[in-house]
Amino acid sequence: GKSYSQIARLAENVTAFVAIAQGLRERGFSAPEIYASDLDSGILLVEDLGRVGVVDDSGPILGRYLEAAAVLAALHAQTLPEALKVEEGRYYHIPPYDLDALLIEVELLLDWYIDHVNVSVNSGARANFINLWRQALATITSCSPTWTLRDYHSPNLIWLETREGLERIGIIDFQDCVLGNPAYDLASLGQDARITISDAFELKILAHYANLRREKDPQFNMAEFARSYSILAAQRNTKILGIFARLNRRDGKPHYLMHLPRIEAYLKKSLRHPALEEIKTWYMTNIPTLFSNE
Repeated sequence: GKSYSQIARLAENVTAFVAIAQGLRERGFSAPEIYASDLDSGILLVEDLGRVGVVDDSGPILGRYLEAAAVLAALHAQTLPEALKVEEGRYYHIPPYDLDALLIEVELLLDWYIDHVNVSVNSGARANFINLWRQALATITSCSPTWTLRDYHSPNLIWLETREGLERIGIIDFQDCVLGNPAYDLASLGQDARITISDAFELKILAHYANLRREKDPQFNMAEFARSYSILAAQRNTKILGIFARLNRRDGKPHYLMHLPRIEAYLKKSLRHPALEEIKTWYMTNIPTLFSNE
């Protein structure tokens, strides 16, 4: 038996899933169709989009990743509501991905990852870490927000070859959708946590997205977007290092550790952006093991 709070949380997740799924489908994207639902009980009957993904035994498939980037470009070009109707008289309000939320996530590195690599960080360095991230993220959260699906990467993208255009990308696991910077989901895709994306591959994803955004809006600022992309990629990879270390130590799931070298490499790459110079110095000073092979 689940506790009342667990049941309430399950119902909340189901409501969010239904709202975002319907919202995506109404805009021409391939989220699962909801066949039946009991929102209060947290029960859904949904479409199975299949098992064919955007990677194969050889690795990531460029054409499918470019199409996934095109889905984001099309989504981000739209004016999207903050509240979605779930059923008659019932609305779901998408929560903000604000500065506090982003900062709580980077603290996961301090809470879990530094212990994993046997590093000690004193209270002053911890406070400086949060302050540096607060400064870097302040401009990120000041832009006009869009739907941020949160885990827009290979485990949650299904290839639907019988459909056409953007509908060939099936999207799942979006119940944690928030209102955030459009660069976040592209960073999730371009620095996929579960499979290695090369620098050249990543640049093609970025360029394809940018070209599509410019087609819709000639004022689209690629330099500013690239800055946001680097900052949010670094933020996301910082968070994931903490989460995967926690999954190992707290939850007894050591298989997540196999992904750490990839995430570390992504983080170091993102930290090269000039906007992250001071944060990079913090990492080099306080977690030198990250850079020991350079």
